[in-house]
Amino acid sequence: MIPGRGEFVFSCLILDMNGTVSTDGALIPGVKWRIKKLKEILDIYLITADTFGSALDASADLGIELAVISPIDGGRDKFDFLKQKGSSESIAIGNGFNDVEMLREAGLSIVVMGNEGCSVQALNAAMIAVNDIRDALDLILCKNRLIATLRT
Repeated sequence: MIPGRGEFVFSCLILDMNGTVSTDGALIPGVKWRIKKLKEILDIYLITADTFGSALDASADLGIELAVISPIDGGRDKFDFLKQKGSSESIAIGNGFNDVEMLREAGLSIVVMGNEGCSVQALNAAMIAVNDIRDALDLILCKNRLIATLRT
């Protein structure tokens, strides 16, 4: 329960890959064990245009489903994927321009600034901005952090 905002109930977590859970295509240390804990309470998906060709290995390593999207119209693909999973029941985490519509539509959206930066449009579309994916995942794992960040 978020004071002034009501109760948030989520069933799905959609993660952008490049610049979000990975840097230059390699998973960021500390992501794997957090995803393992979150899989106990959420369905988790990795969504990417697979710029570095490492998405299949990353999704297998994390034990989550992979959705590869178009490198040209990926923003629309991500938005459609989110709608299919249920926007209001989904948490979306991303950093790029092709994440904007997904971040804007999700029940909870977090932009990761990270080593690869983030698009200003993604920053403006998200409800929460963090420096690192581990901070984003910890917000979900430690619910009181969300209360402090989102209360009115």
